[in-house]
Amino acid sequence: MRVIGLWQDKPLEPKQLHFKKAFAMDTMTFVQWLQFVFLVRVREAVVSKQFPSSSSVGVQAVREFDGHPHAGRLLTLLAEFDALFQ
Repeated sequence: MRVIGLWQDKPLEPKQLHFKKAFAMDTMTFVQWLQFVFLVRVREAVVSKQFPSSSSVGVQAVREFDGHPHAGRLLTLLAEFDALFQ
């Protein structure tokens, strides 16, 4: 995400972490969700060895990054993540 200019150096506002919608669409962008929620949760899952039963982050990424000229590798990685839980 850093390489393709999708990394945010500024932290989120605390209120943004109080989301109710999938991918936190009610409080942040999908890119912010990937950085501040998804990556954190994946790290926690690895440490605890408690993984989700399914994932659709790759599917959502296709919607979000449609037409992004540099998102190909990111889309591949997120689709591979989804495939781990099918």
